[in-house]
Amino acid sequence: MSISHSRPTLTYAAASQMVATAIAHASANGWSISVAVLDNSGQVLASGRMDNVPAQILDFASDKAYTAMLGKTSLAFGERMAELKSLEMGVPNRARLITWEGGVPVMENDTQIGAIGVSGAAGHEDAACANAAIAAIGL
Repeated sequence: MSISHSRPTLTYAAASQMVATAIAHASANGWSISVAVLDNSGQVLASGRMDNVPAQILDFASDKAYTAMLGKTSLAFGERMAELKSLEMGVPNRARLITWEGGVPVMENDTQIGAIGVSGAAGHEDAACANAAIAAIGL
């Protein structure tokens, strides 16, 4: 019996590249965002906030990424919670879970190694920034 395990996680270098890519993608499209990248334990590894984006937006980005640590996008989580009234009513009772688009799990070889959350633009624009960032690290 093994008494420990090893789980792969994002590196700081990859997380920093993701932040830079998400911000560059937003800038190129005229959007203003904040971005947070979490490691495989749900802790912030790297984050960034574009000029003039309110500080609270970074909290939203972090919460979107935290929600994506459940293994699905924050939008998919929201859609699932909306299926039953009892599930939907429970969401506000759980700290840090957010159902807005823009949180995406980061997967490598079918293993979740982290998550990214982007907030500040429209939901589909946030998701586009997150997906561009994931693609930039080859996933």
